[in-house]
Amino acid sequence: MAAATLQTLLDQQALQALITAYAYAIDERDWDRLDAIFTSDAHIDYTAMGGIAGAYPEIRKWLPLALARFPGYMHLMGNCQFEISGDEASGKIACFNPMVLPMPDGGTDTMFLGLWYLDRYRRTAQGWRICERVERKSYAYNVPAALRL
Repeated sequence: MAAATLQTLLDQQALQALITAYAYAIDERDWDRLDAIFTSDAHIDYTAMGGIAGAYPEIRKWLPLALARFPGYMHLMGNCQFEISGDEASGKIACFNPMVLPMPDGGTDTMFLGLWYLDRYRRTAQGWRICERVERKSYAYNVPAALRL
């Protein structure tokens, strides 16, 4: 196997692991773990699904507050496409995101979100990191009027 092909496979595996680490960090509310996923100067745009856009430090502070109202959620990532060029890469990641909502009667309901993450990555001394993430909406199902996207 050519060295370039082997390096591409290793990079793709590392990027896939980074995407998985992001999903678990968010779903387990392990906000500190995000520091090993994003570059400190990353730009993140969650506006397509009702969030905010900004620099990583701002988003890092906002995430726990924005997600506190949801007792449970899961980011199921798949259909990952990566384009790698040296120490930079781009990616398109599909995400299926069910989110549990508390209801006024004390029960819960679940909304279902489908989206893509359009990412740019940078290889750092610590490995691959996300340096830009933009959400693109596919669908939103069973979203309460107060949260309409």
